[in-house]
Amino acid sequence: MTLCGAMGGAGLKAYATSRKKLHVLMGLGFYGTGALLNIVLLKFLPLTVVLPANALTYVWTLIMARFAFKENVGPLRWIGIACIMGGLCLLVF
Repeated sequence: MTLCGAMGGAGLKAYATSRKKLHVLMGLGFYGTGALLNIVLLKFLPLTVVLPANALTYVWTLIMARFAFKENVGPLRWIGIACIMGGLCLLVF
């Protein structure tokens, strides 16, 4: 679910630079898939787990920005990602 959301954003970012219609279609498709997966997960898991897990989208987005788009990611952002991961561990375990 969260990976699909991040890939949706990456598709729209790719469209913004390339203007290829395939990128915008892929971005919207991934966003839609992520939303549908979110609905399915809410059927099986508590809201207090699923919605905070959406924060993982920030983790995937940072990784994609760094490696796919070659964006500079400073140390404070990596610390922020570590805080998100720590918070999610406290909620899930």
